[in-house]
Amino acid sequence: MSIAAHVAKALRHGVAACLPQDCLLCRAAAGDDLLCPACADALPRLSPECCPVCALPTPGAQTCGACLRHPPHFDATRAVFRYEFPLDRLVQALKYAHRLASADFLGCELASLPAPSPAPDLILPVPLAALRLAERGFNQALELARPLARSCGAPLETRHVRRHRDTTPQASLPWKERAKNIRHAFECDIDLAGMKVLVVDDVMTTGATLDELARTLKAHGASRVENRVLARALKA
Repeated sequence: MSIAAHVAKALRHGVAACLPQDCLLCRAAAGDDLLCPACADALPRLSPECCPVCALPTPGAQTCGACLRHPPHFDATRAVFRYEFPLDRLVQALKYAHRLASADFLGCELASLPAPSPAPDLILPVPLAALRLAERGFNQALELARPLARSCGAPLETRHVRRHRDTTPQASLPWKERAKNIRHAFECDIDLAGMKVLVVDDVMTTGATLDELARTLKAHGASRVENRVLARALKA
């Protein structure tokens, strides 16, 4: 750890000693942590026995039938949590209540996944449309990607891949309509020939957004597109 990092950590501990923080979920004392130990232990971690392509649970971590029948444009997906209570509260607090304090905690959880192999050439947070970015003031995928970029030593791409259509929010649509809604929503103006791209997002539901983004990246030469998502929504 660098001297600056040691100083920053000492300052956080010093502030926490004077102004102890409440747990974001239950309001119990949490010191300088975002969550108290009980709430941290209650987070719904995803089983390692998941489809290596889409991260849905499968026996023996075999590729699921849906990915075998209709392979997506991305090559692999890893997720940390199931998207359910109380993890969903943390994600919603980050996205809609601007609780940016949770971004570093959640980003470090994302970075705790096994390092991608082969190593990525760049890390791409899923872009927000300009209007959505202006309304929210930040891109939660970018905030989650920062610790991952530091741990991987790969550059963050934030300029050359854009979401140029302000589509209807995916969460407001039935699952079957999401692929059509996101079609041709992304554009890329760099040559990705032979590059391995690691895409970062907060929640994967149907995978339509990630699939369309991967399609765009591969159309511009990417040789491999792998996803890192904080949470995977499971089918009911």
